[in-house]
Amino acid sequence: MIHRFNNNGYNIVLDVNSGCVHCVDEIAYDAIGMYEESGTVDKDSLRSKYSDVTDDEISELVSEIEELKEKGELFSEDIYEQYVGDVGKRQTVVKALCLHIAHDCNLACQYCFAGKGEYNGECALMSFDVGKRAIDFLVANSGSRRNLEVDFFGGEPLMNFEVVKQIVEYGRSIEEKYNKNFRFTLTTNGVLLDDEIMEFANKEMSNLVLSIDGRREVNDRMRPTRNGKSSYDVILPKFIKAAESRNQTDYYVRGTFTHYNTDFVNDVLHLADLGFEQISVEPVVSPKTEPYAITEEDIATICEGYDELAKEMLAREKEGKGFNFFHFMIDLEGGPCVAKRLSGCGSGTEYLAVTPWGDLYPCHQFVGNEDFLLGNIDEGIKRTDICADFKLCNVYSKPKCRDCFARFFCSGGCAANAYNFHGSINDSYEIGCELQKKRVECALMLQVARAEAE
Repeated sequence: MIHRFNNNGYNIVLDVNSGCVHCVDEIAYDAIGMYEESGTVDKDSLRSKYSDVTDDEISELVSEIEELKEKGELFSEDIYEQYVGDVGKRQTVVKALCLHIAHDCNLACQYCFAGKGEYNGECALMSFDVGKRAIDFLVANSGSRRNLEVDFFGGEPLMNFEVVKQIVEYGRSIEEKYNKNFRFTLTTNGVLLDDEIMEFANKEMSNLVLSIDGRREVNDRMRPTRNGKSSYDVILPKFIKAAESRNQTDYYVRGTFTHYNTDFVNDVLHLADLGFEQISVEPVVSPKTEPYAITEEDIATICEGYDELAKEMLAREKEGKGFNFFHFMIDLEGGPCVAKRLSGCGSGTEYLAVTPWGDLYPCHQFVGNEDFLLGNIDEGIKRTDICADFKLCNVYSKPKCRDCFARFFCSGGCAANAYNFHGSINDSYEIGCELQKKRVECALMLQVARAEAE
């Protein structure tokens, strides 16, 4: 299976199964398309279209295509489906927890999937005792894996900062004993961020996620304070200071764009102009009934925006003003293992969410849905059948993924989104898929352009 596309003047051919990316001229682009369609190249058709190309050059081109095919770099066979059974049967360990340190928030974000931070339930703060037991659960269920990840999430976790500090201290105190290394991450809206917290985060947090949507008017429309006032002016100076204090690494500013700002590229560039070098701005996922929901009619505009953003990133890189855009980051040399390429983030198996009272869910987006309550940190996982379903969820269990060129880059997409839109984790969220495919194309174009510039 191959995927041919044009982007920013480049003719790109992706060999889906091998992951090889080829940048070719127009005649090779057409010839490969012919080969894909019929298994051969119509030399007469090429000769008619490209009158300045000789018969010998066409024959040489055909030979090169067949040589690439022989080497497994073009039209390669799918060798991964045979591993699906092994992936489903493999023994997994828990290696990451999302700790819901606070089911409460000091903002009133309109699009919040967590119901203003309360996950459609009651306000609650995780106690240190629950957090300690969660860390013990992680260690006990992590097998021989040394590197473990713990995300402090909410709501707004800084509303429970003292417990965050206590949990980190406890984790550090047992690392040597159990031969573990904890990588802590903090996601915050920044309202309570101060110098003390920043100093602690720079010492203990492997990554810092700073929530801001971009331009003041865009951010404040969707992310007001509880009393309806602006949050932009409160958080921006703190975020700039935080990014600089981390030397512009090991953090990212993370925004959400909606139907109201399909010109989201301006928000990305606004953040870049402010000096941020690690940026993630992604489309909202919400019920179609919400006025801010991304619609099918928005797709073309958003895709044009991704193309525009990729071109602007290249221009800024040439000027020495480059920045990273999270959704354009692809590793073509290494990347995730086969299991990750097939199954994705590991929700429900390797990655679990923990509520303030210690219940376990497949991930943060399932919290509050009792149908996905797995168990708790004291008794462990009781609903092993749910975990088994997640373990078997992969790009081959999803009909919409089987013939998609992007399947090994997105690993089938988000299980929670699929469930929320179609009632099955083995389905796919169509709007998200279309945008993901465009992001992959832009990411591949950037790789090609950078390789040519070297």
